[in-house]
Amino acid sequence: MTSAAHRLNADLHCHSTVSDGVLRPEEIVRRAAANGVQLLALTDHDELDGIAVAAREADRLGLAFVPGVEVSVSWGGETIHVLGLSVDCASAPLRDGLARTRGGRDERAREMARQLEAVGVPDPWNGALRHVGNPELISRTHFARHIVASGLCTDIGEVFERYLSEGKPGFVEHRWARLDEAVGWIVGAGGVAVMAHPARYRLDETALWAMLAEFRDAGGEGIEVVCGSHTADQYGRFADCARRFGFRASRGSDFHGPDEGSVDLGGLPPLPDALVPVWRDWPQAAVTS
Repeated sequence: MTSAAHRLNADLHCHSTVSDGVLRPEEIVRRAAANGVQLLALTDHDELDGIAVAAREADRLGLAFVPGVEVSVSWGGETIHVLGLSVDCASAPLRDGLARTRGGRDERAREMARQLEAVGVPDPWNGALRHVGNPELISRTHFARHIVASGLCTDIGEVFERYLSEGKPGFVEHRWARLDEAVGWIVGAGGVAVMAHPARYRLDETALWAMLAEFRDAGGEGIEVVCGSHTADQYGRFADCARRFGFRASRGSDFHGPDEGSVDLGGLPPLPDALVPVWRDWPQAAVTS
């Protein structure tokens, strides 16, 4: 039987203009509330500066809210992402770690712009900046939006396939945080570390399990099972992973904007039965369940 915790419309993964989303933090909260979300986490990339505004708006609307962040990690030659949920935003180690992780983004972005210009993308640097809410966090997504607006590709997925994935012009590798560092910052800030969208990583089964085992051993407690990057078949696969590793299960749209991605805020199905929701013991979830 599906429990009240499973039925909760929790969306614990989304982005605002503070990183690479297109809506301001308060707009994210309003859209989530209008869509029936009952528990929300804002999880901008390597940045906490939207949390205070989002929390105030959530309080005004009566929407249960937890502060979050999505930390960029380098592991096995792949960039992976770890969500920190219900973190203390005043934690100095977390804030210092995120600041170090953000370091180098500007140099990387300028090299991406040089490479894209060399293959015919018009004015990529200034074009990407027109889509940036926080200049410290210019990313591939901002270049992708410019390329779509320039008419060179029809959508962001095509841009990544043609220009921004490994081996393509515009891809510039960057060394992010270590996995144990990211988990340590999150746990040290009183938060729960959750592996984000595991189906997206280009890891075979052996490497994936090795990464998840290292994550668990470092203090990781959760895994996204139902998310905007997963298919229905992958829900089952990562439900099995949750059971195998003893992870709690999370759910999040990875919403970036109304015209991007296939899932809106609050639009995902419930978690599979027999999993423990990551939010089960949170007081914010108890208020709304």
